[in-house]
Amino acid sequence: VGTNLTDLRLPRKATVRELGGCMGPIWPSYYGECSALMFVVDAANPSQVSNSCVQLLSVLSAAQLASVPVLVLFNKIDLPCYMSLAEMKSLFRMQDIVSCATQPITMLETSARDGTGLADVLQWLRAALGDPR
Repeated sequence: VGTNLTDLRLPRKATVRELGGCMGPIWPSYYGECSALMFVVDAANPSQVSNSCVQLLSVLSAAQLASVPVLVLFNKIDLPCYMSLAEMKSLFRMQDIVSCATQPITMLETSARDGTGLADVLQWLRAALGDPR
């Protein structure tokens, strides 16, 4: 909950700002300094899917983010009750979202707890920020 800053070396320095879902009303104040966007969805919480989808659509429709690459992370795949990538894509109607979006959108499954998908996230972030490797 709230906001956190973390610096990563990719090899160049990139600052990651985490803004919790409850901070949605202030997200637009950070769009101007955004070079890449990672949108994290709790894939083990079906009751939040509709709210997450509305928030994602709001982010994607922001003029300042029209060309910013987006990574949608379906997180918590380590939990037994997680919804698969296919289920999440269906619930979010990701095919429709991707076809209407102005920005490139990538989707990955992750587990922040056990690190599943982390290498793919870092690879996407390097590519999105133009870091060679």
